[in-house]
Amino acid sequence: MARILLGVSGGIAAYRALDVVRAATGAGHVVRVIQTPSSLRFVGAASFAAVTGAPVLTEEWERDPARGAFPDQEMPQHDPISHLELVRNADVYLVAPATANTVAKLAAGLADNLLTSAALAVDVPLVVAPAMNDKMWHHPATQANVALLAERGATVIEPGLGRLASRGEEGRGRLPSPPELMEVVEQVLAARFEERQTWLGRRVLVTAGGTREPIDSVRYVGNRSSGRMGFAVAAAAAARGATVTVVAANVALPTPEGVRRVDVETAAELERALDDAFPACDVLLMAAAVADFRPAAPVDAKVKKEGRTGMTIELEATPDLLSGLSARRAPGQTLVGFAAEHGEGAVAFAQGKLARKGLDAIVLNDISQPGIGFDTPENEVTIITAAGAQPVPRAAKARIADAILDAVAALRG
Repeated sequence: MARILLGVSGGIAAYRALDVVRAATGAGHVVRVIQTPSSLRFVGAASFAAVTGAPVLTEEWERDPARGAFPDQEMPQHDPISHLELVRNADVYLVAPATANTVAKLAAGLADNLLTSAALAVDVPLVVAPAMNDKMWHHPATQANVALLAERGATVIEPGLGRLASRGEEGRGRLPSPPELMEVVEQVLAARFEERQTWLGRRVLVTAGGTREPIDSVRYVGNRSSGRMGFAVAAAAAARGATVTVVAANVALPTPEGVRRVDVETAAELERALDDAFPACDVLLMAAAVADFRPAAPVDAKVKKEGRTGMTIELEATPDLLSGLSARRAPGQTLVGFAAEHGEGAVAFAQGKLARKGLDAIVLNDISQPGIGFDTPENEVTIITAAGAQPVPRAAKARIADAILDAVAALRG
């Protein structure tokens, strides 16, 4: 399943883009649509919204009700710049139909509407399907523009041969059929997937969620970690071809595709799971929020409230799992810790933790900032290594996960 951003420009073939959406969603993909204002003369935005299940955008200054998210994503909590967020979330950008005017704009790097602005900001494969009159297609200017787009890395799908919009005219200029378009898109996606398989053969161990330490048979001492960040890291590592195990501490999220899952509840259970899995891993990403303290004498029954005016619980420190693993790491293993800090001094504390625990990197997020951190779809982190601190601006946790793995790849050379 991929996220396809579809740009529809103002030619008669615009109505056929509805069938392109149906073909894409029928194959299991999710689609967002950008229309140029002139394309609305041929097909309305409501039609594309109906078949994609997502808002359609036509103007640069138009607010996106989905905030750049595709139908399979959670919306961010802030209003991002629409053309930047859409291409950031997409796996491929298909412009179909691309009129002669739009092809010229794409080749010249113009950004005078939302479709072309998105194309200029795109860092995923760009697929362009021209559709126009045959004389316009064969014009030297159009051919030069198409050649320039291809030279810059775009995939240009040659228009088909047959009847054209003008009565009685035939020639090359028809938009290829939806199955033909989707075949090219699938090939582009497959090639991109293969390019991203840079972690094939690498064994990655991720911890996620937060431990719960029992007070009695009902109550516990815990934290607010949902496991979203850890699961995003696990999914990103699996997408790069790694063999991934995630140890999930009280996580109520679906397991990412291709990831082996081990469920635990307490710090002690997490420690046992790590003891089993750590020796075989190449990379450990310790995203779980492990309780620093636990009740010293948990009760194996429910403590009753009746007759009590209060309750005192003695806490004892839990083992420092990450330091223990670092002390017995094997050559070639990479260890990454996560630190949730609050406010001033967070970076300095994380730098001290990096040295004290003998880690390769620390991923720091400042939970004093609203809208990021625990149980939110977005995060904003600083990746700290011996070489310095790399800020990663606010983005969906899937994007943060990719930045973390890029940093790990750089550490491993």
